[in-house]
Amino acid sequence: MQPQPVRPISEAALAYSVKDLAVDVTTKAGPKRLIDRLDFTVRKGEILSIIGTSGAGKTTLLRVLGGLIPATKDSEVLADGRPIQGPPDRVLMVFQDYASSLLPWRTIRRNVALGLETRYRGGDLQDRVDAALDLVGLRKRADEYPWRLSGGMQQRVQIARALAMEPQVLLMDEPFGALDAITKTSLQDELLRVQEQTGATIIFITHDVEEAVYLGDRVLALGGIPGRIVDVFDVDLPRPRHQIHTKEMPEFLRLRHQAYESVVEAELRLRSEQ
Repeated sequence: MQPQPVRPISEAALAYSVKDLAVDVTTKAGPKRLIDRLDFTVRKGEILSIIGTSGAGKTTLLRVLGGLIPATKDSEVLADGRPIQGPPDRVLMVFQDYASSLLPWRTIRRNVALGLETRYRGGDLQDRVDAALDLVGLRKRADEYPWRLSGGMQQRVQIARALAMEPQVLLMDEPFGALDAITKTSLQDELLRVQEQTGATIIFITHDVEEAVYLGDRVLALGGIPGRIVDVFDVDLPRPRHQIHTKEMPEFLRLRHQAYESVVEAELRLRSEQ
């Protein structure tokens, strides 16, 4: 399945512009390429879902966008029109391992305040923390400790901590992957609500093709080793989305099928080449 043509869009409207992106790592056997020649853009204020086979470089790609690992010298990766040379301003990452990301000896309020304490004091700090806790519905639990909360609530704390920094971009690496189905769907809807209120750009990695379609404005599928783009398509579903009504729409079912086929075909190609 070939990727659809990229729609023209002005540079000012782009959160990311990626051309010829490749990533190499050094191994005992020599250089190894993890992702190869990716070309795509991310529009400001959209949710881009990324799916793909294991080993296709999804997390590697996210780390490049977050400025945590370098691309090859001939790659062009721009964040808000500027080359990435370290973590870009107002770009934050949310990981799947929420428990290890929180400090158990700090209250929820103080965990959320962690990234703000060097810049704000007193009422300003308190207002920012409270606003972030309100966004994820945890203000009433602010004085409790993370270990007293469920996994879903702990993940909300991690998201609140990121939101307190007023990010323009959230990079999310399977943030709901370890949660039960009911908690997962609840946080999906919470994320959509927060994105609508804040206007943040979200790049969301998931292994769940249904989640990718439900959350995304677009879906980008990676496949192969090294990872390459095997499909990218718009998700033309109305918002606000609903866990039942949206997922019963014929267009949702068609897009879910397309996302699944993209991953399956990439996996079959990979096996045939081995």
